[in-house]
Amino acid sequence: MDNLQASLQDAFEGQIDFHGQRLAEILSTVLLIISGAVAFLVGFIQKDIYLTLWIGLAGTAFTALVVIPPWSFYNQNPQPWLGSAAAAKGGACRNIPGIIVDGVKVG
Repeated sequence: MDNLQASLQDAFEGQIDFHGQRLAEILSTVLLIISGAVAFLVGFIQKDIYLTLWIGLAGTAFTALVVIPPWSFYNQNPQPWLGSAAAAKGGACRNIPGIIVDGVKVG
C-alpha cells in the first residue's frame, strides 16, 4: 500500500527539472502559435468563425495535455540538492563538502 501511495504522490507532485521547465515553455509557445495559425488559416479559407474557434480550442487542449502533466521526459536532468545544515551536523549528510564563502568555511 505504501508503494502505491508513494508512486501516486510522485505522479502528482510534478517533479520536473530546469531543462524540463524550459522545454515545457518552448513546447507551449510553439504549439499555441502553430494551432493559432492553423485555426486562422482554416477559418479564413472556409470563412467559418466557429471552425476557427474549435480548432483553436482543440490546439489549446492538446497543448495543455502535452505541457501540464509531469511527463518523464521533463525530468531527465535532475539537480542534486544540498542537505540542510541541521542534517549535516547530525551526520546524515557527511559526504557534503563544506561551503566556502569569501574564504571562510560555512557549515
